[in-house]
Amino acid sequence: MTNLCTDIGYLSLNKHGEQLCGDHIEVVEPRPGETIVVLADGLGSGVKASILSTLTSKILSTMLGSGLSIEDCVATIAATLPVCEVRGVAYSTFTILRFINFREVEIMQYDNPHVILLRDGKRCDYAMYETVIGGKQIYRSRFTLREDDTLIAISDGAIHAGVGMALNFGWQRDNIIEFLETMYDPTFTAKTLVTILLDECNRLYGGHPGDDTTVCAIKLRERRPMNLMIGPPAKPEDVDKMMSLFFAKEGKHIVCGGTTSTLAAQFLGKTVETTLLYIDPEIPPIATIQGVDLVTEGVVTINRVLEYAKNYLRDNEKYTEWSYKKDGASQIARLLFEEATDINFYVGRAINPAHQNPDLPINFSIKMRLVDELAECLKKMGKNIKVSHF
Repeated sequence: MTNLCTDIGYLSLNKHGEQLCGDHIEVVEPRPGETIVVLADGLGSGVKASILSTLTSKILSTMLGSGLSIEDCVATIAATLPVCEVRGVAYSTFTILRFINFREVEIMQYDNPHVILLRDGKRCDYAMYETVIGGKQIYRSRFTLREDDTLIAISDGAIHAGVGMALNFGWQRDNIIEFLETMYDPTFTAKTLVTILLDECNRLYGGHPGDDTTVCAIKLRERRPMNLMIGPPAKPEDVDKMMSLFFAKEGKHIVCGGTTSTLAAQFLGKTVETTLLYIDPEIPPIATIQGVDLVTEGVVTINRVLEYAKNYLRDNEKYTEWSYKKDGASQIARLLFEEATDINFYVGRAINPAHQNPDLPINFSIKMRLVDELAECLKKMGKNIKVSHF
């Protein structure tokens, strides 16, 4: 198994006044080591643009994923899409990125702004050659990737940002590259980079986007495992087994819950160092155990992490909250959302007597649901998730 993976993040702004976005992103992984990303931009905005961009991205990703050649896929979609009688152009443009064994990328671009490649945080030009498929002029590329290479695909709403407002002629591709080079940080995930770039587009539009705007970033990064344990096992005799498996795993270790922390400290022959410092008044303080990367409270903290995860998948507007704060929930969010690629959950099924108090809004089923929902959110972020119950 390769130690590399594709970190994918994307967000869209709807044209002001529209409920549907005329751009659509489709991501499929038809085979191990192969990832296909399609960004389609429907002409205009609203329902028609949304339907056609969705149709385009679905057809292309499905056909490619089924093993058909890119020529056949593009020819089919070019022949299928209608042409605007007034403008004489196809109703949907598209960008296809196909990643092979985390080492190569094949790019097919039709009438979208050309994909940007950042290498070591700087612009890196790549070879393109033109070909005509189904009467459409396609720009095609294929090249080898390096670790931490970042590819950014955009719809034309990004280069139109600020037209007649903050900028006379919009935000050209070169301007976007300069912005990305200035803002680049090697620790940024794809989603973080997308969030920063789209926020700038929205700012240039004055908060009222004149066109649907989509940004998709794909970063080739090293796999990083992470391990999170919450709750003691249902059977006391399974404590050593649970702890042995947990601490034997490669990567950082997060322990959540008071009882769980005590058991972990006993297993390691260490002590739990507590604090009464409430960085966030709603989140219990963290603790420390030598040999553990992060020690937090359980259900309340994980509930906040789940809130952040749901927002991350939606519009990531709470990024500014958890990206720098030192409370337990924010630290877990950074570790799981930004650093980890493969996450192992160790979930104890023991029932906490304190949680059975009818006056408290916490019970065993709620804890299990929180973990399940968080795991599902992380899967949608592209993480590899394994949940083990004890």
